Amino acid sequence: MAIEHIPCLIIGSGPAGYTAAIYAARANLAPVMYMGSQPGGQLTITSDVENFPGYSEGIGGPEMMQDFEKQARRFGTDVRYGMVTNVDLSGDLKKVIVDFEKELTADAVIIATGATAKWLGLKNEERFYSKGVSACAVCDGFFFRGQDVAVVGGGDTAAEEASYLAKLARKVYLIVRRDELRASRIMQKRVMNTPNIEILWNTETIDILGNDEAGVTGAHLRNNLTHEVFDLDVTGFFVAIGHQPNTKVFAGQVDMDNNGYIKTVPGTTNTSVEGVFACGDAQDHVYRQAVTAAGTGCMAALDAERWLSAVEANV
Repeated sequence: MAIEHIPCLIIGSGPAGYTAAIYAARANLAPVMYMGSQPGGQLTITSDVENFPGYSEGIGGPEMMQDFEKQARRFGTDVRYGMVTNVDLSGDLKKVIVDFEKELTADAVIIATGATAKWLGLKNEERFYSKGVSACAVCDGFFFRGQDVAVVGGGDTAAEEASYLAKLARKVYLIVRRDELRASRIMQKRVMNTPNIEILWNTETIDILGNDEAGVTGAHLRNNLTHEVFDLDVTGFFVAIGHQPNTKVFAGQVDMDNNGYIKTVPGTTNTSVEGVFACGDAQDHVYRQAVTAAGTGCMAALDAERWLSAVEANV
């Protein structure tokens, strides 16, 4: 069987991948997109998106990604199901294996594989996701104005989430399983000095309480020192123990930081490999928003277009 060649390959979907596809298709790059294991990315498990420009009444995450996909297809993107399982990015032609068997090559590759929130593994975590359980305070904090919420974690992510929520919620409980925070000094000071944040030290979450109608109604907790088990009344439960970029398949192929995020040249989406570009949450551990992911998707397509034009001109 002949190996398929693709001028511009986009790996992953979501706001970054679809935006890259829209721009690449309009530039006549004939992009092919493999959507990955979660077509549409993290937004497909998000019920309400109210902070993306253009959706004045808000929109469901799955619907939003359907709109993005339709627009990408409208301009000619070849959108395919499948997951990239192996790559060799070392040569002029990038070699890619899809679903362990399909071989293809590409001139330019745009990585838009996103990231996945780390979860606690609780029984009701998935049940109440988007019904009070969240991994993004900036995305969902608006829905909990004037309410009592809990944040789990002890690092910078948890401190930042708690500080953000404190501006909206009546009370924020920060659940920390140890007797100290791992967050940076400045973030610790910010948390300690915020009146409506209460830290529950040496505390672990046993499960999340709620029902299908109301969503989250509380958290079932245990103090690790006294072994006391108690319930905390909250309507929002934010898991802030970090994210894992979906970049394992590219390990050893492009430069990454210690957490697996792909490094890009500041101001661009260029990676350490010529002709390979990265956008969205696969390379962004700071903002992690749909709108910023879309912005870098645009950048990646423009960077790829310019790179392909330069290569063509030098042939």
